[in-house]
Amino acid sequence: MPKINITDVILRDAHQSLIATRMRTEDMLPICPKLDAIGYWSLECWGGATFDACVRFLKEDPWERLRKLREALPKTRLQMLLRGQNLLGYRHYSDDVVRAFVKRSAENGMDVFRIFDALNDLRNLKTAIEATKAAGKHAQGTICYTVSPVHDVPGFVRMGKELAAMGCDSIAVKDMAGLLTPFVTADLVKALKDSVDLPLHLHSHATSGLADMCHLKAIENGCDTIDTAISSMAGGTSHPPTESMVAALRGTPYDTGLDLEAIQEVGMYFYQVRKKYHQFESDYTGVDTRVQVNQVPGGMISNLANQLKEQNALDRMSAVLEEIPCVREDLGYPPLVTPTSQIVGTQAVLNVLTEKRYQTITNEVKLYLQGRYGRAPAAVNPTLQQQAIGGEELVECRPADLLKPELKRLVDEIGAVATSEEDTLTYAMFPEIGRAFLEHRAAGTLHPEPLEPPPSAAGAQAAPTEFNIAVHGETYHVKVTGAGHKGLAERHFYLDIDGIPEEVLVETLDEVVLTGGAEGAVKKAIAGKRPKPTQPGHVTTSMPGNIVDVLVKEGETVTAGQSVLVTEAMKMETEIQAPIGGIVTGIFVSKGDAVNPDEVLLEISGA
Repeated sequence: MPKINITDVILRDAHQSLIATRMRTEDMLPICPKLDAIGYWSLECWGGATFDACVRFLKEDPWERLRKLREALPKTRLQMLLRGQNLLGYRHYSDDVVRAFVKRSAENGMDVFRIFDALNDLRNLKTAIEATKAAGKHAQGTICYTVSPVHDVPGFVRMGKELAAMGCDSIAVKDMAGLLTPFVTADLVKALKDSVDLPLHLHSHATSGLADMCHLKAIENGCDTIDTAISSMAGGTSHPPTESMVAALRGTPYDTGLDLEAIQEVGMYFYQVRKKYHQFESDYTGVDTRVQVNQVPGGMISNLANQLKEQNALDRMSAVLEEIPCVREDLGYPPLVTPTSQIVGTQAVLNVLTEKRYQTITNEVKLYLQGRYGRAPAAVNPTLQQQAIGGEELVECRPADLLKPELKRLVDEIGAVATSEEDTLTYAMFPEIGRAFLEHRAAGTLHPEPLEPPPSAAGAQAAPTEFNIAVHGETYHVKVTGAGHKGLAERHFYLDIDGIPEEVLVETLDEVVLTGGAEGAVKKAIAGKRPKPTQPGHVTTSMPGNIVDVLVKEGETVTAGQSVLVTEAMKMETEIQAPIGGIVTGIFVSKGDAVNPDEVLLEISGA
């Protein structure tokens, strides 16, 4: 039997699972020569949430990261995770954008495209697979593993056969939530190997504590390649440790042939790197056997925790985890992977926090129920579907067939701030943050979010400062949760004021900025504080987020139930409706503003 191959996910899924995708390119490049010498089948280093995190938080050009990694890893295949027709965003893109994105990714150094669809609707993989083959690269068709009344081994085997017929070079089983159990893995892998003459890869998260055993049973039944993570970034919501699997297989017919000592050197490097990102460690990234019941992937759990924390409702986590399977059933049992994990998770949070199921329905749930994401695995709840979309026509075809070519429009929209096709594609993935990134890059004002020093570091800021402040007869509870680097002309401060997160920019006059600067920052934040709702016509939001669009103008007459604002939370958009009919007499937000519950965003005076 040939040796077992290893794909190491240390440069993508490991840090995405454990430290919120925050690892910077500067911490990847120094170890690349040693990674390149190991002899991995591939290194997963791009795609998934890395593109988003680079632009949104790290202020790095993701394309530049890919080029640097390509140069630093000349002997090793580079691999990315691609969401089919969704690419790296959260909507379907037209075929010309998909083809352009794959082509440019290949030309910038990508070798292996692991292509999946959140609904396992293989129509949504077609264009990306064709584009990958046209670029002369490796197209890996992917089966998203999940458990439901409508998912079984024969169904997954049918998918495998279809992927082979579509021209895929290999097949991956993507167990994003860690739902596989050892003996089911054996049955699934054997059935796929007996039916499809393609190399088979297994990607299984260690969330439930079973992934190591699943890997072994997969190997025994013909699996060719397994995904692992360097031990210092392994386990829990990440993956089985590379070193452990290499040691387990050493001296057997399945020997990987990899140098265990060399891999351990890499592990020690990332042990030190991980400390740098301690502020992004979550209480929800360890082993959690509840995943076998609620099926929530680890990355999704940490996102939910952050959302609930912002709402001061972290104690509602258990209720949200209980609600998620109910929402999933209503939506026809989609696998929980981006973007369906966000779609289901955000709706579950809304259902719990508003204490009335589906009182507020996100735009993405509406689009999903209309068929804009593809074919649901099972029938959806007809009552919910009627509530969400009314009499709108259902989409029965491949959703992208309804999309006109949009690359030229995107080029015109972004204009001269995009200096390459890669820049245009960055804008296509994330229009708001993409444009802001490109504009700041052009102005030379890109600043990554600050990293907190370890608590024991000499001279580190005491964490976090908390106090009450009285201004104009009002008392506010303030917590300084972070601060940018000293010595800059302008310095960011991160505050929590009565439970509301605020970010302010302070002009630094001297080094005593935590007292004088923070006090001025507090006054600035309080001065712009929105009134609290007291009247029926006060429009509020159900959860913290950002304003995507203001749909009305002051003086405009609106009807009850009319959409007046669009907000975004957890990367999902929600339309906020007018609670009463009347005239818009006050608008307290604008596009891009951060908003929270218990704030008046818009005021309507009854007719």
